[in-house]
Amino acid sequence: MKEKRYPIPPFNMETAQKKVKLAEDAWNTKNPEKVASAYTIDSEWRNRDEFINGREEIKKFLEKKWEKELNYKLKKELWAFSGNRIAVRFEYKWSNSEGQWFRSYGNENWEFDEHGLMSKRYASINDIAIDG
Repeated sequence: MKEKRYPIPPFNMETAQKKVKLAEDAWNTKNPEKVASAYTIDSEWRNRDEFINGREEIKKFLEKKWEKELNYKLKKELWAFSGNRIAVRFEYKWSNSEGQWFRSYGNENWEFDEHGLMSKRYASINDIAIDG
């Protein structure tokens, strides 16, 4: 039997907001294993200019991401939802190993399978250098 990741689609306002909050909380742990477990084994991602396929590639991507993006703190906001899809806007703050701070802004489109695992994630992200 396949694992379920609640809430499951179809989403309403309450369950879509809960799904977004759960994702925000997971990403803020900076634990690649925990974050990747919310995605299907064959999940498809576009993250900036990278195309990532499958849970194992997601874990490797996240490990590399959080080695570079230090002091990471993310905030996600529900933008829209319908059926098994959710759109979010997000921003996060991070610093690099030289001490330069950045704020990253973006949008994500998510699609979930019937078990509540994310099967597709398409992210557009812009980074802006800031004073800490």
